[in-house]
Amino acid sequence: MAQTISVNPPIRIDELIVHKKSGAKIICHPSFEINEVDFTHMDHEYRAVLFFCRFSGTVDAKEYSFRKCYARGCPHNLCPHVSQAVMIANRYLQKDYRALNGGGIHVETKLFSLGDMIVKFQDFKDAQGPILTLEDYIHIAKEGSEVSMRVNLEFLPAVENFGNRKERRTFLMGNFDVKSLGATHQCQRCLACYATDNEAEEKPRQAHIANDRLTKLYREFEEAGISCKKSFFQ
Repeated sequence: MAQTISVNPPIRIDELIVHKKSGAKIICHPSFEINEVDFTHMDHEYRAVLFFCRFSGTVDAKEYSFRKCYARGCPHNLCPHVSQAVMIANRYLQKDYRALNGGGIHVETKLFSLGDMIVKFQDFKDAQGPILTLEDYIHIAKEGSEVSMRVNLEFLPAVENFGNRKERRTFLMGNFDVKSLGATHQCQRCLACYATDNEAEEKPRQAHIANDRLTKLYREFEEAGISCKKSFFQ
């Protein structure tokens, strides 16, 4: 469906790897942003915590900076609880670290911690257990168990809180209903986002990024024997 486009300065991990393979000198430093976000879904408003990693550094001495959302958690909605979201974020973040290191870009492997959450948001002191990620279900399918997916994509409006300011953003969310091991589970992935007030300029590019990420997921599903009807952002 989509192909990685090499952009300089890069705005995603795959583009960093493309530049590295082209011979560029890459410096990459990860740092974390954990922000509360007010979502609106079908006239229902709720507050969640989003876990972002910002990747910054230089490509041949030219500076870049971009961020990627790794998980969403809240205590009062259908998304995972906050402690579960910390673990989910770290699982997906470690996968990106492996991709960067495999592409020859060495980064410090920092991870999100629940301790940081407790310091920043005193209300989130839960003790939920771990839940499975999409990567886990791929492994389950490869081991011979039957797994099927149903995908629902949505543009989700929200307001991101940065402490002293707010910004309207639209998140491109993938909701995966997974049938496996005799039960149905839901996995959520934030596939991209853009500033709502700059929709005309940013939406096409972010939809392309989201579709590229979906294409790679669908390829992994196929290789594992997971049945899934493909759907993309228009």
